[in-house]
Amino acid sequence: MLKSRKRTAVSRPRLLALLLALATLVVYLPVTSHEFLNYDDDDYITGNDMVQQGLTLAGVVWAFTTFHAANWHPLTWLSHMADCELFQLNSGAHHFINALLHAANSALVFVLLWRLTRQTPPAVVVAALFAWHPLHVESVAWAAERKDVLSTCFGLLALLAYTKYVEIGGRRAENGGQRTEDRERRMEGKHPTAERRPRTNIQNPTSIGEQGLTSVFRLLFPLPASRFYFLSLSCFALGLLAKPMVVTLPFVLLLLDFWPLRRFEISTLTSQPSTIWRLTVEKWPFFLLSLGSCVLTVMAQQAGQAVASLETVPMSYRLENSVVALSRYLLKTVWPADLAVIYPAAPIPGASLAFAGVVFILVSAAVWLARNRSRCWLVGWLWFIGTLTPVIGLVQVGAATMADRYTYLPSIGIFMAVTFGLYELAEAKKRVFLFASALPLLGCVLATERQLGCWRNSETLFRHALAFTQDNEPARLNLGIALDLQDRWPEALSEYREAVRLQPGHYRTHFAIGNVLVKMGQPAAALAEYQLCLGRDPGIPALHNAAGVALAAQGNCVAAQAEFTVAEKLDSHYAQPHLEWAKVCFQQGLDRQAVDELWAAARAAPYDFRTLATVARYLAATANDTIRDGPGALALALKAGELSRNRQPEAFDALGMAFAATGDFSNAVICAQNALEFLPPSKPKAAGDILHHLKSYQDHQPWRETFQLTNPPPPLSPGRFIAVP
Repeated sequence: MLKSRKRTAVSRPRLLALLLALATLVVYLPVTSHEFLNYDDDDYITGNDMVQQGLTLAGVVWAFTTFHAANWHPLTWLSHMADCELFQLNSGAHHFINALLHAANSALVFVLLWRLTRQTPPAVVVAALFAWHPLHVESVAWAAERKDVLSTCFGLLALLAYTKYVEIGGRRAENGGQRTEDRERRMEGKHPTAERRPRTNIQNPTSIGEQGLTSVFRLLFPLPASRFYFLSLSCFALGLLAKPMVVTLPFVLLLLDFWPLRRFEISTLTSQPSTIWRLTVEKWPFFLLSLGSCVLTVMAQQAGQAVASLETVPMSYRLENSVVALSRYLLKTVWPADLAVIYPAAPIPGASLAFAGVVFILVSAAVWLARNRSRCWLVGWLWFIGTLTPVIGLVQVGAATMADRYTYLPSIGIFMAVTFGLYELAEAKKRVFLFASALPLLGCVLATERQLGCWRNSETLFRHALAFTQDNEPARLNLGIALDLQDRWPEALSEYREAVRLQPGHYRTHFAIGNVLVKMGQPAAALAEYQLCLGRDPGIPALHNAAGVALAAQGNCVAAQAEFTVAEKLDSHYAQPHLEWAKVCFQQGLDRQAVDELWAAARAAPYDFRTLATVARYLAATANDTIRDGPGALALALKAGELSRNRQPEAFDALGMAFAATGDFSNAVICAQNALEFLPPSKPKAAGDILHHLKSYQDHQPWRETFQLTNPPPPLSPGRFIAVP
């Protein structure tokens, strides 16, 4: 009977954790219909050839050695590669994995708090708040933020393993001194159960040496060899490999030592400092990993030029923004309204700074005064502040002043403080507590469902951001890119010009304006935009290439060739100038010279499957019979397919044209069908083109086209950037 009761007591939390995870998946089910965004998703997935190749040996090496996207998080790269291996570019599947991880994190929050406190009602409420709070939508509904949910998953596992270690290994360590004393008394014959043995003064030198080594080992590793300790350390290391946001986890362990683990008291800080020292030294491997992660993170962000200088963002502004951002995070946690993907930098009014400072002081004083009566308030508040410290703005990365995703882990502290604090105050009125918790949880679910709708695609996301923020230049720019990709050029141009008005010196926006003007048939106006960019930074090959395209469109082929030549000299592996000059040669009837430029492009970028596929396409499909080269096109297309691991629609499309050019229509049909299978649903125009190719192959007809001068260079992705002074 006792065993049955014990089994029921243990299985009930597991059932609650499972129900919580399932409910969270239901709430986040709409993400399966969301598209990839033009904001960071291109850097991480849709425009990252290495990631799209799936799990490969070269990809694993790249993940651990690259500082791409101004970060070092190899485990995150590997997770995206695994997604592409399994789902290709199915955006719904990528988002669903994020939702699965978030559901798992919600269950882990509940299990962790239940094991720490053995109090089910508040643990459930905290986990539900974490699961359904609208502030966390950004971390889940944004495919590129896989690093948030993944690092937090391993961070929570580290905390859970540490809790188990304290229950088993920690207690053994604390009782070790007593056991050692008993053993010594037994050896000396002073213990009641000790054997009466003759004493001797002779000591074994080997034993003395072993004791010395043991003392040194215990100084460095003052813990029993607990598997849970090393499991916690391993999970912490994996969390750091996913995102350095968990770098403050060692301090969280010390907070848990105070409450709920109660391994020391506040009075211990002065009366027994050795206890604090022992608990701190106990975690030295965690602190060492944190230090290494900090060094690598700084190196990555400096390599990606993502860290703003003190001249751009003065330290005085950073300190003021840190205080204001902390109060805004607290406010949005309590009342999540006016959420946006980008909060642009803006002058800080003195009244806002004073109000934020007063809030910080009052809350800190209140939780300190309540430290003895209710420890959860102090621990929760310090958890919130401490885990926000790496992203509070003292080291300014990018132009944003804060971000909703930064609250993913820190918000647990606020939820924990308020929920457990109110639960303690409720005392006998536990049912009232649960009933009162239902209303805010319902509000969170409704707000989350509404917030999820803003993340359907890039246009809805940035229009929502513009509705709740002012002078948001990054949002304007990204909305323009979203409209540009939909071929809504007049609307895109309007957004780009508004972005230029807000930040005139941002060359990427002028570059985007130039590209749109070329598409709209205004090369002279486009050239003026490109020249503005070149005046600011003449060392970017893409700018010279774009200027060459605009000059060629105006018929100034000599000047265009000069710009293409400069671009080639700036980067010998940049193939686009050769491709653009080939277009000009085709227009001028210089087909042989055009073919030479195509092969030059293939030599310049022999490992770029897009370049090889482009060259193969026009060698196979050109309408000029005298320069068509079916076998050469087939060799290039096969190599492009190999480089892309036969996963890219462009490579399959070119391979189909090459097979058709050699008379192999059966394989051409298969390649066109594969191209349609791998093509993302967000590209209906490309799907229509491939369907035309497929019909030709099915009719045993090769595809023919001309190399027209109508394809301007792709726009630069804005990604993460620093405000230009």
